[in-house]
Amino acid sequence: MMQFLAKAGLAAMLAAGTLAGTVAPAAAQLSIIIGDQDRDPPRDYRRPPPPPGFGRRPRGCDPRLAEDLARDWGFRRPRVVDITPRRVIVQGWTRRGPDEMSFANVRGCPALRR
Repeated sequence: MMQFLAKAGLAAMLAAGTLAGTVAPAAAQLSIIIGDQDRDPPRDYRRPPPPPGFGRRPRGCDPRLAEDLARDWGFRRPRVVDITPRRVIVQGWTRRGPDEMSFANVRGCPALRR
């Protein structure tokens, strides 16, 4: 009977030791949610929400890219003079004098005319 009690006590201590090791990681994964899980966080009424598209890059032609492309086409001191919804117009100097070049206002700035 004494051996049975010793073995049962040893088994109980071994089980308690393994359970104690798993309690700490399991407690870190516990989250109690009361109510709807898919709700947005409450709005911050101290300032207005950001406008749509906030934090995204502009979709059109980047003016610096248009200037770099005009420089590759042989323009000296290129500068963007006008940006419309369809075109980006760059003026600069070439071998013949002042000149103008147009780029489409889409990603990549394809050249329209020189």
